[in-house]
Amino acid sequence: MKIIQVVGARPNFMKVAPLHRALCKSPQCTPLIVHTGQHFDEQMSAIFFDQLELPKPDFYLGVGSGSPTQVSARIMLAFEDILMQEKPDLVVVVGDVTSTFATALTSVRQNIKIAHVEAGLRSNDRTMPEEINRILTDQISDLLFTTEASAMDNLRSENIPESKIHFVGNCMIDSLIHFLPKANSEKIGKELEISNHPYIVMTMHRPSNVDTKEGLQKLVNMIRQLTKFIQVVFPVHPRTRSNLELFNFWDQLTAIKQLHMTKALGYIEFLGLMKGSTAILTDSGGVQEESTFLKIPCLTFRKTTERPITVELGSNILIHELDVNTTIRHLKNILNGDIKQSIIPDLWDGFAGDRIARILLSTESESH
Repeated sequence: MKIIQVVGARPNFMKVAPLHRALCKSPQCTPLIVHTGQHFDEQMSAIFFDQLELPKPDFYLGVGSGSPTQVSARIMLAFEDILMQEKPDLVVVVGDVTSTFATALTSVRQNIKIAHVEAGLRSNDRTMPEEINRILTDQISDLLFTTEASAMDNLRSENIPESKIHFVGNCMIDSLIHFLPKANSEKIGKELEISNHPYIVMTMHRPSNVDTKEGLQKLVNMIRQLTKFIQVVFPVHPRTRSNLELFNFWDQLTAIKQLHMTKALGYIEFLGLMKGSTAILTDSGGVQEESTFLKIPCLTFRKTTERPITVELGSNILIHELDVNTTIRHLKNILNGDIKQSIIPDLWDGFAGDRIARILLSTESESH
């Protein structure tokens, strides 16, 4: 059985790594990896492949950046050639980035089966490009692998046949569990000169937070207030940095004491940073899940989340906008020990990749 797994942007790597390890164990499977190159920083892509113990991609498309339409078109043209050359039995797509839907659509047009890992997640906010990618990918996929109960409910409500839906757990958590022993909080703390002092981690990259002068002004004001009583470590997304420079905020930030700004970090380094933190402030999807598993308080600056289990059972609290007063109140509660209890969701146990591999291989056996 020839299976192509697609990665395009950083979150995809952590989801494909455990599945690829599981598929490689089977003599009846030839797993291939296609890297679309959607990710903006190829050096970081190389670091992630190395750290996640993934082999060099079998195909690298190098599509680069651009508008979603431009990137989709380049991916589809290049990926179609690979499908015609390799004639795989199945294409596995993960997550919700542009590469996810573009390669799924190309596959279905070639009558090749599609499996979607992390299917069914919904923010119910169609202004997010990721939401459109999720909905459309799920509609054309043959196998849908879910991480939580809400995803199952969403797919059923969208009339996806029950036979296509499989609750398997969370591949992102597989990677976290696998690599957590390598994540050294003390080492990254010394490198950033934050050892033995409480700190919070901040990540911000969503357009609603960082693409306008108004949003960035709120972010800068928040950081100023936070650093009055705790250190802030801020790995800066390239697009966020570009906008901070564009609107003349970068120099203001570099002048703030107790703020440690870094370039985007490798997976192991960022895991170590989260592991040693007092709290995490983010607008990321995956960080909500990782903080829930690590039981670290997480404040997420979004109106909705496609991962509601991180709020219902986990350590995640939604803050609808970059509001300084609300954030300070929550953070002071956390520092005073008033921490939301976090329960690790069902099947977030490190074996999602193995479950998916078993289903993929058994499904193909039955089809023959």
